[in-house]
Amino acid sequence: MSSIGVNEQTPREIVTELDKYIVGQQEAKRAVAIALRNRWRSRQLDTDMREDIIPKNILMIGSTGVGKTEIARRLARLVRAPFLKVEATKFTEVGYVGRDVEFIVRDLVETAVRMVRREKLEEVKEKAAENAEERLIDVFVPAPKKSVNPLGKLFGAEEEPAEEKQKPPKYQAGRDWVRKRLHAGELEDEMIEIDVEESSRPMAGMFAGSSLEGVGDNLQSMIGSLVPKRRRRRKVSVRQARKLFTAEEADKLVDMDVVAEEAVYAAEYSGIVFLDEIDKIAVGNGHSSGAAVSREGVQRDILPIVEGSTVVTKYGPVKTDHILFIAAGAFHIAKPSDLIPELQGRFPIRVELKSLVKEDFERILTEPKNALIKQYAALLGAEGVTLTFGDDAIGRLAELAETVNEQTEDIGARRLYTLLEKLLENLSFDAPDLTEKDIVIDTAYVDRYLADIARDHDMSRFIL
Repeated sequence: MSSIGVNEQTPREIVTELDKYIVGQQEAKRAVAIALRNRWRSRQLDTDMREDIIPKNILMIGSTGVGKTEIARRLARLVRAPFLKVEATKFTEVGYVGRDVEFIVRDLVETAVRMVRREKLEEVKEKAAENAEERLIDVFVPAPKKSVNPLGKLFGAEEEPAEEKQKPPKYQAGRDWVRKRLHAGELEDEMIEIDVEESSRPMAGMFAGSSLEGVGDNLQSMIGSLVPKRRRRRKVSVRQARKLFTAEEADKLVDMDVVAEEAVYAAEYSGIVFLDEIDKIAVGNGHSSGAAVSREGVQRDILPIVEGSTVVTKYGPVKTDHILFIAAGAFHIAKPSDLIPELQGRFPIRVELKSLVKEDFERILTEPKNALIKQYAALLGAEGVTLTFGDDAIGRLAELAETVNEQTEDIGARRLYTLLEKLLENLSFDAPDLTEKDIVIDTAYVDRYLADIARDHDMSRFIL
């Protein structure tokens, strides 16, 4: 069975891991850590009890850029679980033009299939490489042609088993010589002609974005099973041929029926679906326009998926009872109570993420494992530039981010991206031509490029 979704970390260890990438928002981290640990706990129970325990879905409330999506994404990476992020506004009520909500489950299963298949390919990597090497040697030293007795089959003569047939010594010596040169890397740039399978083009494109999107997949899989795969001759280097042969051999060694079975199980019991912008489909009191009715229809379509139902996919039926749903929204205009009551009840855990202040911005710039300042320093380091930020410059950047967020739209940590891009715009452009490669960013440097723009309310709305 696949190891996808198996995680034995305690809630405290999960929060510590999330702290490496996300600043603050401890309440949200604790909620997702408990939800993840509860999955491990349910695995320890007997089957009957496990089936009755369903995950407690989470509703995250907070403005954009405070870490809602990042918490869910990092959680999925941490546990290596099938993860799908969807925007609630992309779906329409059944019967209207647009995607049906059942595609949430189908896309989640596709993600699980890719993860399990990648895991299985890794397991057969060595055997696939051995088979690929034999095929490469066959190109250089083809097997001797067999002389077939035309009357043999007519009179029922049995063919001699392949392993008992003696190969000419010259043929075997030739194979050994090629093998030795391949191992030494002497033939890597040699050009050879090989037959490779032609990859079929997906048919689903013509149905993309509609409720018929799955029809293309089903047609393709049906036709693919009836029509043999086409092969075409290509002239490639030995290095490239080895990659092509290894991929083909690995595909032959992986049983896709087993992959589909394990992927469905992983999606059912380890899948995480992040429903973003759920506040956009909430309907406020007193609204009865066509758009409001349509939004309520989407909620009613999402409801059976969240509460537990069976969705038919090309890999088999998938039960959604144990999929963890994390919904998120800013709820600036609508309120969580504007969601239909049945859907509200399916998100029992509510977490409010706090808006970011100066201290948070300072920590975001420096503390995470791949903090923004480290990213920009690494990028400019590729040009031989050593970029250093002073503590005073970091504090000034954090102060400006908080100010601009208060004066214009609050976009949270994403404001730091706009500020840093504007701050380092000239430096990024001139970096290859600089003679002085040691650059120190201080408060004066920050003020020179950003202070005037931040003070000008109208200009900051367009530039920052």
